[in-house]
Amino acid sequence: MLRQRNLLTLTLGVALGATISLGGSALAEKEAGGDVNSIPFEGLKTFSEVYGRIRQDYVEPVTDDKLLEDAIRGMLTGLDPHSAYLDKEQYNELKVGTTGQFGGLGIEVGMENGFVKVISPIDDTPAQKAGVKAGDLIIRLDDKPVKGMSLNDAVKLMRGEPGSPIVLTIVREGVEQPIKIKLVRDIIKVKSVKSRLLEDGYGYVRITSFQSKTGDNVLEALGDLRKNGELKGLVLDLRNNPGGVLNAAVAVSDAFLDDGLIVYTDGRVEDSKMRFSATPSDVLNGAPIVVLINSGSASASEIVAGALQDHKRAIIMGEKTFGKGSVQTILPTSNGGAVKLTTARYYTPSGRSIQAEGIAPDVPISKVKLEAVAQSEFAPIKEADLVNHLDNKTKKEEPKKDDAKSAEDKEEALALQDYPLNEALNLLKGINIVRHRGGSTAVTKKN
Repeated sequence: MLRQRNLLTLTLGVALGATISLGGSALAEKEAGGDVNSIPFEGLKTFSEVYGRIRQDYVEPVTDDKLLEDAIRGMLTGLDPHSAYLDKEQYNELKVGTTGQFGGLGIEVGMENGFVKVISPIDDTPAQKAGVKAGDLIIRLDDKPVKGMSLNDAVKLMRGEPGSPIVLTIVREGVEQPIKIKLVRDIIKVKSVKSRLLEDGYGYVRITSFQSKTGDNVLEALGDLRKNGELKGLVLDLRNNPGGVLNAAVAVSDAFLDDGLIVYTDGRVEDSKMRFSATPSDVLNGAPIVVLINSGSASASEIVAGALQDHKRAIIMGEKTFGKGSVQTILPTSNGGAVKLTTARYYTPSGRSIQAEGIAPDVPISKVKLEAVAQSEFAPIKEADLVNHLDNKTKKEEPKKDDAKSAEDKEEALALQDYPLNEALNLLKGINIVRHRGGSTAVTKKN
């Protein structure tokens, strides 16, 4: 999660580098929990010695600006993958990225064992269309090995002029040899919310990332779906959603909750302690919800899934999520850049920390792919096919065969195209069957 002071924008997502600025009254602590105002003279003396040796003895001249910026970047290398120093250009890209348009390949990335790890590809981008998958490890960018690069340097190489090509060499779990994928850079325009009706009364809303207007866009999408009649159930798809704006995650959760805590954060300083609660009004009036998640669901996605799970407002289905539960604060610097510093952890309403743990689904679904089985030309014999069979005098008029076949075809097509989504739809139907027969489910409207 990422907080931004001065700009009043709260975001969640995956960091793009590792660095911190030297600003502030305290330079360092002697030890964890020590006096923040103490100055580590011995450490600064060593730093000064190394700095001088580099300036004097390094094989090539190095400017003071480069040495100091590299020193700043290096300070956070050993802390966590999400703290970073952003120069002016990177800071501007971060601000633009939260509005839904930026340049690149369309992947959220982190670092793992010295390689770039794909957190998730973004829908309708070069990376997603080329088949890049969550969990892929990028080991080469064109002919340049990634090992030894900072994440920031790797990201710079992946970005470039729209229309320019790049070849990613990746290692994928379950595949013996590295895979080369050629992509063409493009302007990435992320449409945050997509929606459609799966069947009469059953809606589908996919959130690809959490942007500043995602909360409003979700409400608009639900309004459009309800023009066809009241919704009996909703599938909220957060798969491969890497995060985004915190306020949007809160707004999406609030849309389906009447009251109660949505998320809270806790850190060392007072302004890192925040609490966000729901306001009255559930836009679906208690209609059941299934939330789809996978290993590419991170940060803001985990906040929404965790809040709806803790309040028993939705059934969470799919794979365990990524597990990014830390808070980054954006601190603008005097040179036009910014420091992105991890300052807190966030927690679900029940007090669960998602950090390095993730959200476990209520209904696990492994990665599977269905294939259609060729049907025999001979249909099985039924009672109605037997000669002189007794008629059913209470039989109601059945739908036309063409209509029935069309419904079956649609169901089969959905199962083959997106098995978890098909299972989510079936679960919603099952919940409504139980409700209509007088049973109870865990997904109910609060009174």
